[in-house]
Amino acid sequence: MSRFIVFFSLLCAAASAGAARNILVFGDSLSAGYGLRTGEAWPVLLAGRVREKAPEYAVANASISGETTAGGRTRLPAALRQHRPQVLILALGANDGLRGLPVGSMRDNLRAMIREARAGGAAVLLVGIELPPNYGPDYTGKFRDAFAELAREEKTAFVPFLLDGFGDKRELFQADTIHPTAAAQPLILDNVWPALAPLLRGSGAGGAKPSKPAAAAPPR
Repeated sequence: MSRFIVFFSLLCAAASAGAARNILVFGDSLSAGYGLRTGEAWPVLLAGRVREKAPEYAVANASISGETTAGGRTRLPAALRQHRPQVLILALGANDGLRGLPVGSMRDNLRAMIREARAGGAAVLLVGIELPPNYGPDYTGKFRDAFAELAREEKTAFVPFLLDGFGDKRELFQADTIHPTAAAQPLILDNVWPALAPLLRGSGAGGAKPSKPAAAAPPR
């Protein structure tokens, strides 16, 4: 019996060591691949890069088109239980802004999700977004700044602007002028990766410290 217990314990330890650590992408249509073919969205490209750079990790995408931070806050507990991520990429807020919802409520929802993920043992990468200028300078400024302020207060890794570097390039957006094309997806990945890589502990993808926030590009 004792030999069986020892063998079983070693078997469980080996299985645990071989199990992938999960990166969970939790966003809206910008991360769900709206208007794209299967395999084109940036989280799929991320999975390919992770296989190459940090093969002990796997990527799960729980993004839903149309999701707000309020909806994400409701959905997150079940997603955390299902995927048990070591890293959460939190990329919500765009729909709050497009609907003109209160910035304070968005910030509160994001903060609650950050803290819930951390309570479950996950590191958090907060991804910011910016609004077109036609929403007015007061609202767009408060909206943009909310992400940076929250990242600073909660001390999370941070990507200031998901669409940094191409937000004003019409040819990289679909007909709705909101959702990036397939050609833009590698650019999104390149915006996310420098902040994500340092969170992948035990891999050769990055160091131990989160990257510093980069300057955000002006809204398109």
